[in-house]
Order: sequence, then C-alpha cells, then structure tokens
Amino acid sequence: MELRDLAMEVATIAIEAGRHALQDQINPHDPRSTSGIGGGNQFTSGIDDRLIHYCRTKILKLEPFDGFWEEEAGNRRPGGRYWCVGHIDGAINYVRNMAEWTVTISLFQVDETGHASPVLGIVHAPVLGSTYLAAKGEGAIRIRRTMVGDKREKIMPSTMRSLEGAVVSFGMSYFPQESVNALKIVAEMAGKPADIKRVGPTSLDLCRVADGSYDAYFEPMLHSWDIPAVSAAAVVVREAKGKLSRWNGDHVRWDDSNDVMATNGLITDDLTRYLLP
Repeated sequence: MELRDLAMEVATIAIEAGRHALQDQINPHDPRSTSGIGGGNQFTSGIDDRLIHYCRTKILKLEPFDGFWEEEAGNRRPGGRYWCVGHIDGAINYVRNMAEWTVTISLFQVDETGHASPVLGIVHAPVLGSTYLAAKGEGAIRIRRTMVGDKREKIMPSTMRSLEGAVVSFGMSYFPQESVNALKIVAEMAGKPADIKRVGPTSLDLCRVADGSYDAYFEPMLHSWDIPAVSAAAVVVREAKGKLSRWNGDHVRWDDSNDVMATNGLITDDLTRYLLP
C-alpha cells in the first residue's frame, strides 16, 4: 500500500479511537487524576491504555510492518518500519474538559545506516473535529468536520517574514528549570510578536505552525515520552514545507531528549536569536 493511502487508512483508526476517548472525556474526572510517568504527568484513566490497545490492534490487521517503535528499541533493523502510537497528547487538557488534546500515530523508517525518521504522521483532535495527516513526499492535508460534511484541504505555513506582528506558541515542561527557561525567553521576546500563546498540546501546536495558524513554536525540552506526538506532527510540518529542528538547527534526535522549534521557514533566524545564548 502506498504511504498516502496508508495515511488515510490510519487516520480512520485515529478518528475512531478519538471518538471513544471523547465519550470518556465527558464523564466526570478528578483534576488530580494524573501520575508521574518518566518524570512527566500522564492521565491515569483506563481509556489511555485502551486507546493505545485499540490503535495497535487495528494497525496490526492493516499493515504490521516490523512492529512498534517502543517495543523494538534494541532490535530495529536497517530498512525496517515501526509504528509509534502515543498516549493522549494534552492529558491535562483532557482531564480539565478542554478541547485541545489529540490522538497521534506515526510510522518510522530506518535507513541503511540505522538512522530513523518518521515518514507518516496522523494528529487527530476529536473535540475540534480536525485531523492532520501527512506522508513523506505526498504533502500534508487537514480534514475538518463541518456542518455540510468533511472538508479536506492542503495546508501550508504562513508567509510572515518577521517576529514583528507574528503569532508564536511555546511549550512548557513538567520540570521547573525547563519551564523557567521557556518563560525567560517569552519575557525577552515580549513586544515583538503580536501574540505569544500557550495552549498545547505539542502535536497540535506544531500542526498549527504547519497550517499557518501560528508562525512559530518552541519548547526547551521534549523527552522520550513526547516522541509519539512530536514525530507525528513533524511529518505534517515538513510535508507542509515548514521547518522543524533543534534550536541550533540540527535534526531532531528520535532516541534522545531535544529542544525543538518549528517555524514557517521565514522567521527562523529571528526566533533563533532569542533561543540560543
């Protein structure tokens, strides 16, 4: 199956999983129902595990390839392809009955040198009725639920050429020092962009750079548990012709922690001046 066709099939799986999670979200939740996982906070409802199980089961029936990214950490082979299914991205938003949370699925491909990169990405926001999907070499699209049916449209970043008047989003960390770093950058940048937003989750913020809603996004540190969300959105950004990298311009390392920025490709230098010492 071609990657573009596969992306559409996998998007259907994410949409159905999101429908189940949305049904659960409307039930009452204790706002404190998060627990530390890998140093971060993760929603502890059984829906999170059921969501991953559902997606994995459907994917295995559709196209199993070489297994799942996390399970094959020590056995990934050159030429292999591995699925990566994330927990609910934006767990706090989910618990607080906010609309900004997503279901994410990506597909990694390992080249002949052992370097892995995502080649397919799905980011589905059930409450918002938006699904972003992209496959390597095929561009990126957004499917939006409307009163007259689904609307499918190609997406592209903004054409803003300066931080002056731009809309920038940033991510926060569960670790105090990382959050202090992000807030320091925001304070130094204040007065340049028209608006600096903090909504989340990371996957949705990145996709909003891809579709031009935001001109840029940055976060001081994304960790191993962020890989499913970031990898899925990374394909969307790159296929939309945005720019995604570490703060110093290097590629994101998918087996390590990273600082991350995404831009429309035109204001990268303006933003970098605030990110690097």
